[in-house]
Amino acid sequence: MTVIRGVAWCAAFGAIVWLAGCASAPTELRYETVTEGPTPVWPAPPDTARFRYVGQLTGEENIHGAKEEGFGRRVFGWLVGLVAGRHTPVVLQRPQSGFVDEAGRIYVTDVSRGAVYVFDEPAGALHLWEWADGTTRFKTPVGITAGPDGTILVADADLRRVYRLAPDGEPRGSFGAADLKRPTGLARDARRGRVFVADTHAHDIKVYDDNGKLLNTIGAPGIGDGQFNGPTYLSLADSQLYVTDTLNSRIQVFSEDGDFVRKFGRRGLFVGDLPRPKGVAVDREHNVYVVESYYDYLLVFNDKGEFLLPIGGTGSGIGEFYLPAGVWTDDRDRVYVADAFNGRVVIFQFLGGA
Repeated sequence: MTVIRGVAWCAAFGAIVWLAGCASAPTELRYETVTEGPTPVWPAPPDTARFRYVGQLTGEENIHGAKEEGFGRRVFGWLVGLVAGRHTPVVLQRPQSGFVDEAGRIYVTDVSRGAVYVFDEPAGALHLWEWADGTTRFKTPVGITAGPDGTILVADADLRRVYRLAPDGEPRGSFGAADLKRPTGLARDARRGRVFVADTHAHDIKVYDDNGKLLNTIGAPGIGDGQFNGPTYLSLADSQLYVTDTLNSRIQVFSEDGDFVRKFGRRGLFVGDLPRPKGVAVDREHNVYVVESYYDYLLVFNDKGEFLLPIGGTGSGIGEFYLPAGVWTDDRDRVYVADAFNGRVVIFQFLGGA
């Protein structure tokens, strides 16, 4: 596990830590909110703002240490450069999805780096978890969610398993090897101890208990209600499972027992249509967020599937995306978008209101 806390190579040079003052330098996580002019909001004035731009996560650049740089730190930097060469910053490459735990740590999967990034706001650090088990590195981690007893669950599409990690990132086994063809999205029902896995190539949702025993399979290939064509991302809210039925261009909603409830979305050329939906999430006020990756939008719907508001369009500026993937929310009413080909996670604040 790699830990970035101010200077990334601090532990490797313990003999000169006292000289450098590296271990004692305070660090914090910042969202890089510097913008010119007023903070962007959506919709734009004169309409009432519902969302405000918070900032973005890109990697090591979000970890800030003490500004003072004394003689010891300069000597330390010179010695590190001499021994290890120029430091290459750890940055997001192709982020896919994520979640925020109760302590405020932000977990992000990255399929290009083959790793889980943990933006640890309480500790002011960035952790990089690269190992799926004791001998295998992550290859294509996509889905991620909180497991039981502080563990983290990660679905690796190419390794065809769901992996368990300890709270410090150490591997703790896996499940699904006998059942899964290409696992992508994850969601967990903590109350009942159920784990839902979107199996994209099998065109279904598999349901496991916390021990990894297969309990049920929801859906089958097709275009009818309760059938799927390449399901990808999942979200569980108010005992209902939201499934991005990507190649059927819609969101389907099921009961926690797997019964079809409703659907929304369609193919089309208009903003609000879902030609290629990816991430899905639901906030505490029942707003449903859907990433529409084909035209690079974050779309907001109500719980009836009625379209409310778009954020986005193709680009790299604030409020723009390039092939976005996952979306998730937290207890602070923040909305996180994995802006995959811009190599960042963009954060918005929901301001409330209908």
